[in-house]
Amino acid sequence: METLLQPGGPFIAAAVLLGLVIGSFLNVVIHRLPRMMERDWSVQCAELRGETPEPAEPLSLLRPRSRCPHCRRPVGAPENIPVLSFLILHGRCRGCGKPISWRYPAVELATSLLFGLLAWKLGPSLAAAGAMGFVAAMIALTFIDFDTQLLPDDITLPLLWAGLLLNVSGTYTDLTSAVIGAVAGYLSLWTVYWLFKLLTGKEGMGYGDFKLLAAIGAWLGWQMLPLTILLSSLVGAVVGVGLIVLARHGRNVPIPFGPYLAVAGIIALFWGKSLTHAYLGLF
Repeated sequence: METLLQPGGPFIAAAVLLGLVIGSFLNVVIHRLPRMMERDWSVQCAELRGETPEPAEPLSLLRPRSRCPHCRRPVGAPENIPVLSFLILHGRCRGCGKPISWRYPAVELATSLLFGLLAWKLGPSLAAAGAMGFVAAMIALTFIDFDTQLLPDDITLPLLWAGLLLNVSGTYTDLTSAVIGAVAGYLSLWTVYWLFKLLTGKEGMGYGDFKLLAAIGAWLGWQMLPLTILLSSLVGAVVGVGLIVLARHGRNVPIPFGPYLAVAGIIALFWGKSLTHAYLGLF
């Protein structure tokens, strides 16, 4: 066990394998958490109307077992091995033969790659463990927001508190910078939201975006917020124009901002200081 915690190859290999497992779990979170939220809202609405909620099958991150979305056949353990099962089954359900979304192995591979990079960059440390949690949360929020335009408090708020707690000991930045980062991250987008609403009468973004940027500020400090906002805006602009031009995405169809914040947060985690120093060096 101790050899796996040594810097170098063994620790990186362990992180890569862990990333595959966590990535598989993130697929469950991405698919089920919004549905759990919607079910809770439906129950609350029924209770407010004085109605008895209709009974439904228990739904959590652990129950029921994963199923094919087409034929509802439970997925067995041999069919649930990250990436490998997808390749063996040629991307199709063993029961009905319908295609399995490419997203499942993509999430697993992305998580595995990022975990491996963090292990290489930070070595066996609290910083590496925390950063892996940060990255996992960002991946989950990216796809949830892309699918549903929701950024669940069940992820954003614990992420914010975790960042502040880790920075009590200065894991990523000093505590003062973390607290200011959380406050400034929230208030900056909150201000933009209200200015946009006052000028246009429309809501330009959701409150989940405020909480996500606050969480990024809590982890990385207020110094990384300008870079995060700049990167997210650039990525969002490029992707947004691409969707409109190539995918004929209607200009009036809202595009979630959370995925771009999450991607920018990951970039800032890895290369934020280098990018900031390079930018300042130009002047």
